[in-house]
Amino acid sequence: MQTPTADARLNELEARYAELEHLVQELSHVVYAQQRELDGLRRTAQELTTKLKAQDPGLVDAAQQDKPPHY
Repeated sequence: MQTPTADARLNELEARYAELEHLVQELSHVVYAQQRELDGLRRTAQELTTKLKAQDPGLVDAAQQDKPPHY
Protein backbone atom coordinates (compact mmCIF):
# COMPACT_ATOMS: atom_id res chain seq x y z
CA MET A 1 0.00 0.00 0.00
CA GLN A 2 1.26 3.45 -0.88
CA THR A 3 1.80 6.07 1.73
CA PRO A 4 0.13 9.48 1.39
CA THR A 5 3.50 10.94 0.47
CA ALA A 6 3.84 8.51 -2.44
CA ASP A 7 0.28 9.32 -3.56
CA ALA A 8 1.02 13.02 -3.46
CA ARG A 9 4.22 12.52 -5.45
CA LEU A 10 2.39 10.40 -8.03
CA ASN A 11 -0.33 13.04 -8.39
CA GLU A 12 2.31 15.74 -8.83
CA LEU A 13 4.09 13.69 -11.52
CA GLU A 14 0.82 13.03 -13.33
CA ALA A 15 -0.02 16.74 -13.27
CA ARG A 16 3.40 17.65 -14.62
CA TYR A 17 3.13 15.01 -17.34
CA ALA A 18 -0.28 16.31 -18.42
CA GLU A 19 1.07 19.86 -18.53
CA LEU A 20 4.04 18.75 -20.62
CA GLU A 21 1.77 16.89 -23.04
CA HIS A 22 -0.27 20.05 -23.49
CA LEU A 23 2.87 22.12 -24.04
CA VAL A 24 4.19 19.67 -26.64
CA GLN A 25 0.89 19.88 -28.53
CA GLU A 26 1.01 23.69 -28.49
CA LEU A 27 4.60 23.70 -29.74
CA SER A 28 3.71 21.22 -32.45
CA HIS A 29 0.98 23.53 -33.70
CA VAL A 30 3.36 26.49 -33.68
CA VAL A 31 6.00 24.59 -35.66
CA TYR A 32 3.36 23.47 -38.16
CA ALA A 33 2.12 27.04 -38.65
CA GLN A 34 5.68 28.33 -39.06
CA GLN A 35 6.44 25.63 -41.64
CA ARG A 36 3.36 26.58 -43.64
CA GLU A 37 4.41 30.24 -43.54
CA LEU A 38 7.96 29.36 -44.56
CA ASP A 39 6.69 27.28 -47.47
CA GLY A 40 4.56 30.21 -48.61
CA LEU A 41 7.49 32.60 -48.39
CA ARG A 42 9.67 30.22 -50.39
CA ARG A 43 6.99 30.00 -53.10
CA THR A 44 6.73 33.78 -53.18
CA ALA A 45 10.50 34.19 -53.43
CA GLN A 46 10.63 31.63 -56.24
CA GLU A 47 7.81 33.38 -58.11
CA LEU A 48 9.52 36.75 -57.74
CA THR A 49 12.83 35.30 -58.91
CA THR A 50 11.12 33.79 -61.94
CA LYS A 51 9.44 37.11 -62.79
CA LEU A 52 12.69 38.99 -62.35
CA LYS A 53 14.55 36.54 -64.58
CA ALA A 54 11.87 36.97 -67.23
CA GLN A 55 12.39 40.75 -67.18
CA ASP A 56 16.20 40.78 -66.98
CA PRO A 57 17.96 37.39 -66.78
CA GLY A 58 21.37 38.92 -66.20
CA LEU A 59 20.22 40.86 -63.16
CA VAL A 60 19.39 37.77 -61.08
CA ASP A 61 22.56 35.93 -62.07
CA ALA A 62 24.72 38.94 -61.24
CA ALA A 63 23.03 39.38 -57.87
CA GLN A 64 23.65 35.75 -56.97
CA GLN A 65 27.31 35.91 -57.98
CA ASP A 66 28.14 39.18 -56.21
CA LYS A 67 29.53 38.41 -52.79
CA PRO A 68 29.73 40.99 -50.03
CA PRO A 69 33.22 42.32 -49.26
CA HIS A 70 33.53 40.26 -46.07
CA TYR A 71 33.67 36.97 -48.02
